[in-house]
Amino acid sequence: MNKAILMGRLTADPELRTTPNGISVTSFSIAVDRRFTQKGAEKQTDFINIVAWRHTAEFISKYFSKGNMIALEGSIQTRNYEDKNGNKRTAVEVVAENSYFTGSKAESTSSGSAPKFNEPAEPGTSISIGDNIDFQEVEPDDGLPF
Repeated sequence: MNKAILMGRLTADPELRTTPNGISVTSFSIAVDRRFTQKGAEKQTDFINIVAWRHTAEFISKYFSKGNMIALEGSIQTRNYEDKNGNKRTAVEVVAENSYFTGSKAESTSSGSAPKFNEPAEPGTSISIGDNIDFQEVEPDDGLPF
């Protein structure tokens, strides 16, 4: 099983590109704090490379920017390549399948990246902004079927 679930902050604005075949892709990295630190030591952060394709890439590029908190589901992939000097290299990256808003409402609106609710969300994404201040508690009714 290959499943990665991450939450962190974007280190730069994601840039949407298109392959020669017309497929949308974006690559970026997120800063993820480690859960545990040694006593007296500073918190450590890992910088994880992410790649997103098609609708997920378009969604992330449209609604997220540098510093925004994001949660991702995907899988870890490795690929081998040769650099400019002919050295063999291995890249490790997470291929994002789903992305989620995780920051506060104030955080998303201050960055100018809040979603427009008259636009449908892309499949496989979840939108959760704000809290449930607008909701009222419903009194139980014996006539309800549940």
